[in-house]
Amino acid sequence: MTRRLRLGDLLVDAGALREDVEVAAAEVKGEPGRLGEKLVRTGALDERSVYRALSRQTGLPLADLDEVLRQVDPALFRGVSRRFLDAHNLVPFRREGDVVHAVSTEPDADVHELAWALSAGEVALSLLPPSELRRLVTALELGQAGPHRAVGAVDSGVDLLGSTRPDTELVSLWNAIVADAVAERASDIHLERYADRTRVRFRVDGDLLDVAHYALTPGQYAGVINVLKISAELDISERRLPQGGRYQVHAGPKVYDLRVQTQPSLHAEHAVVRLLPQEQAKLDLDTIGFSPHVAGAMRRLLESPAGLVLVVGPTGSGKSTTLYAGLQLLARDTTRKVITVEDPIEYSLSGVQQSRVRPEIGFGFADAMRAFVREDPDVILVGEIRDQETALEALRASQTGHLVLSTLHCNDSVDAAQRLLDLGMHPNSVASELLAVFSQRLARRICVRCRVPHQPSAELLREVFPEGPPDGFRAFKGTGCAHCRARGTLGRVAIAEYLQVGPALRLAIAARQPPDALRAEALRAGLVQMRVHALELVKEGVIAFEELRGFLSWEQLSAG
Repeated sequence: MTRRLRLGDLLVDAGALREDVEVAAAEVKGEPGRLGEKLVRTGALDERSVYRALSRQTGLPLADLDEVLRQVDPALFRGVSRRFLDAHNLVPFRREGDVVHAVSTEPDADVHELAWALSAGEVALSLLPPSELRRLVTALELGQAGPHRAVGAVDSGVDLLGSTRPDTELVSLWNAIVADAVAERASDIHLERYADRTRVRFRVDGDLLDVAHYALTPGQYAGVINVLKISAELDISERRLPQGGRYQVHAGPKVYDLRVQTQPSLHAEHAVVRLLPQEQAKLDLDTIGFSPHVAGAMRRLLESPAGLVLVVGPTGSGKSTTLYAGLQLLARDTTRKVITVEDPIEYSLSGVQQSRVRPEIGFGFADAMRAFVREDPDVILVGEIRDQETALEALRASQTGHLVLSTLHCNDSVDAAQRLLDLGMHPNSVASELLAVFSQRLARRICVRCRVPHQPSAELLREVFPEGPPDGFRAFKGTGCAHCRARGTLGRVAIAEYLQVGPALRLAIAARQPPDALRAEALRAGLVQMRVHALELVKEGVIAFEELRGFLSWEQLSAG
């Protein structure tokens, strides 16, 4: 009988120091199969070396991801419960007669149920490191695996499903992180380094979620940051100052614009990467969540010959998405010229003249506005009013017969007028040019496939309805399913407040009345409150009742 080789000895043969192996073995005592994982986490060995040793110990072959990607049959993957495959870290990829070939991160993976599910006489198991298995699953989800892999529509940029050869290990690791983020529908990737650990997080539907399976070693973390900085054409030798850049990646037919921001911190540089899909689905004022009344008001305003229309809210509240939905309507009107100045250009729109600010060469928002009014436009979009000079040029453009659309950072629609006054604008100019303000937040949509009726807590009901819930009130929640990755929510919806500036409110702004007086006047003038829209979406089963605390203040919650 052949004596089974000890994994520790094989790991030493693979290049690990015996002291490191002994320390790791003592720390994972009682946790079989975690020795290699511990050595990868501490940087003593890379994943592939660990799995090469594991292959020698178990006699199972070590698969090559590139070969698997070329051979994989997506129908086999779809033919088995995703919950089962995730639980067993298994992916079937090829059938030969009565034999199904599968890969797993676990040498002792239970393949009997897989054989039964696929009516196979035998399952031939191969090993695949965890990061490569995740890339295989991501490729299958994106439709980028198999002999007939889709070809990207863009030739330039980085292919997320490219080579996995050892000399490109760090590039492959970063590409795997991006591919995972794409599969999870993440809007941002956060890379963070602390004294005793590194951290990878994805922002999905507004929430930051830890991605625990990327336990990067300090060396891997530094290498990934360098890969990211080189890709975004940043200075890798500069670690003392924040830097910003961008580049594109593509996974098959989907192209993503990556906006990169690095920031020095105590232990290492941190990075945040925004993912912007360039093949964005058609944006529509109704589908982003606006009520029919508010969507109709926006459409009417877009037909105005002149004036200032603002979309306000905090960072990440969907302001740009709303403006792009309006731009798509304007782009279909061939009788009007539309010009934008943005930082950056998030989506390319046919029929709209788009420009990007370049402060490094003296071309900011205000400079663009002064140039644009000489180009005979009908509509001008300013990405953001962030200073006095830009606010002044926006008001001047509206005074000279242009419809100006822009965003502003403030708490609600009434605060927008006060914010313009704080930037030094004359009250009469604000009162005469401001047509309307849309204030918005984003809330998580309930997954329609696992939505069930829900009874909210009595405490929250009392907070929102001090006099008791109205007749017919109902609420829902998502229980979690495979479609929403067990989160209970899928996607986000805009919650909007709409303020139309009428004669009475113009007089109040011109008189520079305090915010509370402006708010009272706005309510009398028909302000469509965010609370009202939110409660409508709760009753329709679009958002959960508990979401209200995430975007309404205490005063707004109870303002019945």
